[in-house]
Amino acid sequence: MQIIILGAAAGGGLPQWNCGCDNCNAARAGRIPSLTQSSIAVSADGRDWAVLNASPDIRVQLAATPALHPTGPRDMPLRAVLVTNGDIDHVAGLLTLRESQPFDLYATAAIHDALAANPMLAAVNPDFVPRRTVALDQTVELTPGLTATLFAVPGKVPLYQEGAVVETGLMGETTVGVELRAGDRRALYIPGCADLPDWLRDRIAGADALFFDGTLWQDDEMIRMGLGCKTGRRMGHMAATDTMPALAGTTIGRRVFVHMNNSNPLTDPDSPETAQAVAAGWQVGRDGMEISL
Repeated sequence: MQIIILGAAAGGGLPQWNCGCDNCNAARAGRIPSLTQSSIAVSADGRDWAVLNASPDIRVQLAATPALHPTGPRDMPLRAVLVTNGDIDHVAGLLTLRESQPFDLYATAAIHDALAANPMLAAVNPDFVPRRTVALDQTVELTPGLTATLFAVPGKVPLYQEGAVVETGLMGETTVGVELRAGDRRALYIPGCADLPDWLRDRIAGADALFFDGTLWQDDEMIRMGLGCKTGRRMGHMAATDTMPALAGTTIGRRVFVHMNNSNPLTDPDSPETAQAVAAGWQVGRDGMEISL
């Protein structure tokens, strides 16, 4: 299994357009790497690829990834796109993929319903891009030799679907993790997750790789930095300082944080927090990082 991190940032990327925090200013000045929004590409054979989550930055991501370049006038190695929730940073890139290019679009029924409610997404012509509905715990073949199984993880509905009361530990089809298999290799992609119950730790155990929600370093960091009024858990994300001890005793081949917010000190490769994560056995995802299993 080959995995390429196309984008390692959370919504807004790094630098975020309206943010003057230390991380964003450092990225603008070139002192730390810029990051595009959350997405990975996966292949079992190096020829046929699936993209998990279509970020708003997907045009730049595809251009920066030779494995996903066209092989002819309209021949693409992209065979499938799978989205793990309806968040804007995971689906807005579908509008870029509206050029009558064939690929299969996989999601749960609830996520497909959210997409169908936006009339703009009709521009992604279903004659070329069939909508494939995947039930929870159903295994589908995304590309030759690569299968995916979707499973519910604690989370919430997208921001644009929130009502007066928001359930942040919602279990269902709105926020899912993905178990990927190719041959005897197994990887899990969970870019949004609000909690790590025992059953989820058990599911993760023994994986060759885990790509896990690293949105915030600490639950209240955006409040402390004056960047927002919500905690990570209110946004449906578990803080890295809670994730690391929760998975400390779990056998995992490679554990990688993805979906980092611009406030997160993990975006700085030289920060003490990055060193702490590395010492705990974690890698911090960066755009263009490639992992072969």
